[in-house]
Amino acid sequence: MNDLLAGVAVSLVLVPQAMAYAELAGLPATVGLFAATVPLLLAAPLGSSPYLQTGPTAMTALLTFGALSTVSEPGADDYVRMAALLALIVGVVRLAMGLVHLGTMAYLMSQPVLLGFATGAATLIISSQLPTALGTHPPDGGVLNRAWWSLDHPGHWQTSAIVFAAVTVVIVVGGRKLHRMFPGVLVAVTIGIVVSRMTDYTGDTVGAVNASFPSLDLALPWSSLGSLLVTGTVIALVGFAEPTALARTFAAQERQRWDPDKELIGSGVANIGAALTGGMPVGGSFARSSLNHLAGAKTRWSGAFSGLTVLIFLPLAGVVYTLPRAVLAAIIITAGMNLVHYVSVIRISSYSRPQGLVAMVTVVATLATAPRVDRGILIGMTVSLIVHLWREIDVHSEIEHSEKSLLAKPRGVLWFGSSGRIADLLNNALAEHPDTETVVIDLAGAGRVDYSATLVIEQFLDDAESAGIEVFITNVSPGAEPLLRRKLGGRAGLPEWNAEQVDPPA
Repeated sequence: MNDLLAGVAVSLVLVPQAMAYAELAGLPATVGLFAATVPLLLAAPLGSSPYLQTGPTAMTALLTFGALSTVSEPGADDYVRMAALLALIVGVVRLAMGLVHLGTMAYLMSQPVLLGFATGAATLIISSQLPTALGTHPPDGGVLNRAWWSLDHPGHWQTSAIVFAAVTVVIVVGGRKLHRMFPGVLVAVTIGIVVSRMTDYTGDTVGAVNASFPSLDLALPWSSLGSLLVTGTVIALVGFAEPTALARTFAAQERQRWDPDKELIGSGVANIGAALTGGMPVGGSFARSSLNHLAGAKTRWSGAFSGLTVLIFLPLAGVVYTLPRAVLAAIIITAGMNLVHYVSVIRISSYSRPQGLVAMVTVVATLATAPRVDRGILIGMTVSLIVHLWREIDVHSEIEHSEKSLLAKPRGVLWFGSSGRIADLLNNALAEHPDTETVVIDLAGAGRVDYSATLVIEQFLDDAESAGIEVFITNVSPGAEPLLRRKLGGRAGLPEWNAEQVDPPA
């Protein structure tokens, strides 16, 4: 019973959100509703977290729009079919990752990159809806240009649209303060439909909604598969990385086990289901998952009840034809506001300048590459990797010299990327102190020593011994000791390697 009640509560938010996110993706409202039915039913028995709710989200909607708007006209038949093909790619990628146990890849995307991308994407989400919320019709152009034109031309504002949007924001935001389970989105949509009909609202409305059940459709635009493959893979990774943070939080709070591989499989099958029933890419929703948790859900079947409720609603979907689009725009804006974290992005720099740079570059790249925001996160990931490699290569060593003895204390990871730096540090130290007779290499500060670094140390030992210099290696970490002893055992004060011991890792 708890799952049934929680599922119905979530569906009251899911229906208007699904239509709103379809709007954001440049798709008919029906597509969003279809994506809120069968995918949820398929994901329920396969996922891991009892609280994570699958369905259309603002982030996947924006990524979908970015991927498709440059190759087709939003809302056109081929655009709708390409959205389904994109969902299929996302589904297959996630399913494959889950089957080969690559769920841990969700942890590889750094928090500065995720925070920067979410902030930049949220800025675009809000900007894309400003013209509709203000009732303007700006000339064609980029998302930010259209938003700026709308703000800069108050003479084109439509008062009724602004009122609908403002009331919606007040109801949704204010409702949360009254009670976290207050169905603000549903209330706002209901008021919008009723007032629009009573006042014969002349602004933009949702229009006719196909009140039918989803059906199996395999007629996808397969010729576009190559052009959508990279974007679909990015959506698969980004759309999964964010909700994993929420699922891990719930698992920690409830002291439950959580399996990212199972979650990938469930989400993958859900996206494949969306693709074959005329839907769009789906992911895990922060807001609906939190509501599901608060509503007392106990198992994954609460998600199935949500999908079933929306499925039952579909024949009645035509009642929303008079819903002002300004209401949907305001719903999207309020969802986007929760993802804007410019203060947090700036604050990162106070703790780590390199990571702060990664976050800021990701924000700028996301905004600059709009609508292809998938390129923004790829740029952020590339910069993050460069920063990581730079830090790993940048090895320092304290050098102490006294009475013909040299003490070297390298700090960092000794791997093939930094091994040359270590050799230079040691050789330069000997050049500065040519009277040295004994060298002690203290590896207490070396987090890891790989095979390439071991070869460099071995070469240094050979050169030092040829010059009549004694070398000793001390404070070797447990992780590095087997490899060093196997390669250098009996030299530099290292014990001989016992052949009966297990070989060190490669």
